[in-house]
Amino acid sequence: MEENLTKENQNVNEGSKKNTNKKNFNKKKKLNRNFSKNKNNSNNQGNQNIQNQSNEPSVKKVQKKNVSILDKKVKKQVMKSKPVKKKRTLDETLEDQFFLKEDFSFKKSKLKIIPLGGIEEIGKNITVFEYEDEIVIVDCGIAFPEEDMLGIDLVIPDFTYLVNNQKKIRGLVITHGHEDHIGSIAYLLKQINVPIYATKLTIGLIKNKLEEHRLLNIAQLNIVSQGDIIDLGKYFKVEFIRSCHSIPDSVALAIHTPAGVVVHTGDFKIDYTPIDDQKIDLGRLAELGNKGVLALLSDSTNAERKGYTMSESTVGEVFNRLFTNCKKRIVVATFASNMHRVQQIVNSAVANNRKIAVCGRSMINMIQTSIDLGYIHAPKNTFIDIDLLKNYNDDQLVIITTGSQGEPMSALTRMATGEHRKVNINSNDLVIISATPIPGNEKFVARVIDDLMKIGAEVVYSSLDDVHVSGHACQEEQKLMLSLVRPKYFIPVHGEYRQLVAHRNTARIMGIPAENIILMKNGKILEINENDAKLTGSVTNGSVFIDGLGVGDVGNIVIRDRQHLSQNGLIIVVLTMNKSGAVVAGPDVISRGFVYVRESESLMDDVKHLLNTEITKCLESGNTDWSSIKTTIKESLKTFIYQQTKRNPMILPVIMEVD
Repeated sequence: MEENLTKENQNVNEGSKKNTNKKNFNKKKKLNRNFSKNKNNSNNQGNQNIQNQSNEPSVKKVQKKNVSILDKKVKKQVMKSKPVKKKRTLDETLEDQFFLKEDFSFKKSKLKIIPLGGIEEIGKNITVFEYEDEIVIVDCGIAFPEEDMLGIDLVIPDFTYLVNNQKKIRGLVITHGHEDHIGSIAYLLKQINVPIYATKLTIGLIKNKLEEHRLLNIAQLNIVSQGDIIDLGKYFKVEFIRSCHSIPDSVALAIHTPAGVVVHTGDFKIDYTPIDDQKIDLGRLAELGNKGVLALLSDSTNAERKGYTMSESTVGEVFNRLFTNCKKRIVVATFASNMHRVQQIVNSAVANNRKIAVCGRSMINMIQTSIDLGYIHAPKNTFIDIDLLKNYNDDQLVIITTGSQGEPMSALTRMATGEHRKVNINSNDLVIISATPIPGNEKFVARVIDDLMKIGAEVVYSSLDDVHVSGHACQEEQKLMLSLVRPKYFIPVHGEYRQLVAHRNTARIMGIPAENIILMKNGKILEINENDAKLTGSVTNGSVFIDGLGVGDVGNIVIRDRQHLSQNGLIIVVLTMNKSGAVVAGPDVISRGFVYVRESESLMDDVKHLLNTEITKCLESGNTDWSSIKTTIKESLKTFIYQQTKRNPMILPVIMEVD
């Protein structure tokens, strides 16, 4: 026993060290007593170990025993007078025994990142950041309906999770003023009122939205500037970093939390010659990277494109070339929210002494707001009312219009089909479509171009000239963002799945470990801190359809019925019965979208004969239950129609009762 303990304490080779070790041990003993007093108030594992392994009597016993051993050891080593190889001190041994090296501070909670939209889709961007009992929301946008969403006007996120946790929400932070980032704010405020923080132009555009919905009086709108840092609750500090996009006043966000700093790029590109001279603040992003960034959420829209996105200023050069010496009236279609593009159209028009008229409600609202807030600059009387076009020659006019995506009801589409009340396109018009089709809109845009050319107009679009550049970063710009921020974890956002994968591959090239790159899904909960990042569950999420004034009253079943009707048509069978169950009138057959009845009389006669036979069978068997009769009519007619036509129209039996 004595030899083993002597080996454990071989480092004690001076008699004078005995007193030092006693003092050090007494300090550890006192520290242990303090921990024992507080052990019931802590959930720390180290405190639990102390609670299980150390209490005051046992500490005293160990102290006495070890001090006695120490006396014997010192005497023995002094007698031997041999040098001893230093291993571990007595204090170090005791620290290990009583877990005094454990970190007794409370463990920090993990930050939850929950995208409710914008993942594996274009638009509908909204992300929730949650730490303990506080929530900060970033962006609140819409998506435009896909081809199979018949009759749907807009698509917004499902706000169920936010409504259920509204007491936790400390604010809604907006990165910029595009529809896919602000379009559903009004629908959110109708359910919960939250403070909104955004830059001046973005707030101006939000005001327009809220006025339409009569919500401006209740909204809590707060204007921030690029470079500001605001406190949202106890745990969140949000920093607004100057960014660059196709709309002024865009920002990236640095979200400071106890778990670490998260950088959210918003939509961005790196343009060294922007129209407004507001370059992205690469210096601040690099500074954050030097200090340490926990996670980076970055725009993936152009992740498949190699190289760099061209500067917006290059489009202005093309406009100048097209406008110079042009004797035709010029019509330019672009995105209403692309204020930098509009400014360059204005610059070219002014340089060539042309007046500007504006078509399209969204374009008029956007330009008016931008002029009022000082984001579009033009000499006085440059803009004229659309009704005054007849007062000017063609070579004195420029018309800025919506419809660059070929939307059926847009101003440009109505011009192309001759249905616009104020503008008639003719062979003396030069039409510039300054946009590229959003995926899914290619056919609509091509149809508009064809219609314009049939009228005789000259049409210039992105395939023919460089009249459009993207507002999103390509691969080399994404690499620069990654190299500056240097995040521990990387989360690609804002894109279809293939774009998220492409951005993931770029991050791997830049040295981010594969296990630290997280491909999210809408509604999934990512819990993250410096030690790990895990997907731990999911919340209610999805899409809510806006149809006219209806919000959410059209679901997947209604959409499916609309698709069925659009593809196969409808047959309605009307039958009138009395209370005794006898057929008084009918069956009458009404068809819509199935066949033209006058040209298919023989088919309709066969249908009526079949129905009479089936109804007679039901009544002869004593079956007068309406539900059963409807089912019989539906099933028998469905089989017959498919055999005769190989079609599956929707069949609606209607039975009316008379006295």
